Amino acid sequence: MITELFHAIDRKDLAAFKSCLSDDCLFRFGNQPQVRGRESIGDIVAGFFNSIQSLRHDLIHSWSIEDGFVCHGMVTYTRYDGTSLSVPFCNLCKFKQSKIGEYLIFVDISRLYREQVQVAS
Repeated sequence: MITELFHAIDRKDLAAFKSCLSDDCLFRFGNQPQVRGRESIGDIVAGFFNSIQSLRHDLIHSWSIEDGFVCHGMVTYTRYDGTSLSVPFCNLCKFKQSKIGEYLIFVDISRLYREQVQVAS
């Protein structure tokens, strides 16, 4: 499921992403408020997808746990101006039956939307 999930995210394929989630999934992205429910999560993620040109996850490690998985790696976001930001991430996902019932993303994207500062030489 990890591979399927990240391929869907990196393609910005909202339908495929949502298909991995339970109907009442709990989701938190970074320090944003928690969201519950596949459709509400889809709305939040669609807004995020639309705010960037592209993204790519490079997984470094993943671990199966009794009721889910933990993974970490680097994610690279490409802005519409062509600049990019790479930051480390760690995700914790717990299963509810065969879907993700809890999805917590630990990442700092505070620099993603900061304006580029040009320094005169």
